Amino acid sequence: MCRCVPCWAELYESEEGRGNEREMVWLVSVVPPGLAGFDWPGPGADAPGYSRASLRACDFFKNNHILLIYNVVMIISGETLPGQERVERASLRLRLPQRNQMTMVVACPDDLVSATHPVRMVMAVVDTLDLSWFHEPIKARDGVAGRDATAPQLLVALWLYACIRGIGSARELARRCQESAPFRWLCGGVSVNYHLLADFRTEHGTALDDLFTQVIASLVDKDLVHVSRVSQDGVRVRVSAGGGSFRRGEHLHKLLAAAREHVEQVGQQVDSPEHAALTARQQAARLRAVREREQRLQQAIEQLPELERRQAERSKKVGQGPAGKKVRERQPRVSTTDAEARRMKMPNGGFNPAVNVQLATDTESRAILGVEVSNEGSDNAGLSEPMREQIEQRTGSKVQQHLLDGGYMRKDDLERAQTAGVELFIPPKMAQDTARRGRELDARPGDTAAVQAWKQRMSAETGKEIYRQRAATSETVNADLRTYRGLTQITVRGLQKARCIALWCALAYNLMHFGHELLA
Repeated sequence: MCRCVPCWAELYESEEGRGNEREMVWLVSVVPPGLAGFDWPGPGADAPGYSRASLRACDFFKNNHILLIYNVVMIISGETLPGQERVERASLRLRLPQRNQMTMVVACPDDLVSATHPVRMVMAVVDTLDLSWFHEPIKARDGVAGRDATAPQLLVALWLYACIRGIGSARELARRCQESAPFRWLCGGVSVNYHLLADFRTEHGTALDDLFTQVIASLVDKDLVHVSRVSQDGVRVRVSAGGGSFRRGEHLHKLLAAAREHVEQVGQQVDSPEHAALTARQQAARLRAVREREQRLQQAIEQLPELERRQAERSKKVGQGPAGKKVRERQPRVSTTDAEARRMKMPNGGFNPAVNVQLATDTESRAILGVEVSNEGSDNAGLSEPMREQIEQRTGSKVQQHLLDGGYMRKDDLERAQTAGVELFIPPKMAQDTARRGRELDARPGDTAAVQAWKQRMSAETGKEIYRQRAATSETVNADLRTYRGLTQITVRGLQKARCIALWCALAYNLMHFGHELLA
């Protein structure tokens, strides 16, 4: 190829020239006035030299690309462009981590959190409570061999603050105790693991119930809670049982027989020489796993009579028509992983294994006064009267007005409440007859005194105004527990353990809203 300037210009415009920018730069390296002292070689050994005058006279310099190369040459050579001044940039000064530098730190765990941090309020409230029920099962006593037990005050405070922060996992709480300053402040150098935290969370149902009663009684004594008017609502919470774990009675008996045979096989395998390499802990873990499965299957079979009784009541209620026939033909099913879980209709319209968490709230202060967990899929299973009895037992005060949604409507509940001197505020169910819709509260022949009194209450403007407090109270409490206290899914098995989870969440809610008043 000719090395004249026009040919180099043609090469520069071609695809081949685009990939050889370094040789293109050589072409103009002798052109700019600021490079008069440079003597750069050409792209080849036999490259002829070019005088500045001949290069400047070429039409190639009229091409706009040469201006770009001119600027590039200026930058590469360190020269300043016309009209620009060269700026000398000093070296950077940066703060770099020194992770291998030994330091001596004098620190106090009390300095991990500020004086106004909420975790201090939680610990202060726990220190005022009577935890003697938690001390009863502790075996570490003076004069008895064994390591010291972890203080219940610490474990109670950890779980309360964890629920306040929406933490519902023992493993996550154990991680926070190592990484988070507020939880490290609570621990104060005491180590905890997830096994200890998980066991403590669900193994002290009676003590936890007493702790909840202490907090409610303190709120009543300080005149922060008035029990005369309460609102009750149920929230269905998903459990860990899978939808495919539900089996009919015939299949459950087959699974139980197979599980018992498996227990015998594993027991023989553990004792055989082929498994001599297993440690004692591994052998015990294998036996424990198969025995727990056998126990869960046995518990599932024990639930069948109760489900059959409910099915008979339901079929009797719906009658002998097609609906009743459909109910009678349906065989009860029980979960093999959580025998007390039931398939319930969820807020999203689907059906999932869940439990029904019942919460009663004071309409004035919005404090949670009662907690119960049921596996009834419907609220009209007589859940209102036991809740009133629980509240009266905890507070020592009489419930005078009870606000419920339409799902609790039962004539028997109206009669019992009338006898107990309690006013029920429940909206009527929509009439099946379209001609009577909108007139459900009209008096009808045969209405009892309790039904007449209920219709008069709900028809009056005063009764409607009182009932509006239900949604403003119960719905906000339910949303708080679901959004901020971790009551989204219960990962333990059984109603008793699920009730412990609900009590922890209710305690955290009351403590978060009334902690400072309890310390006043």
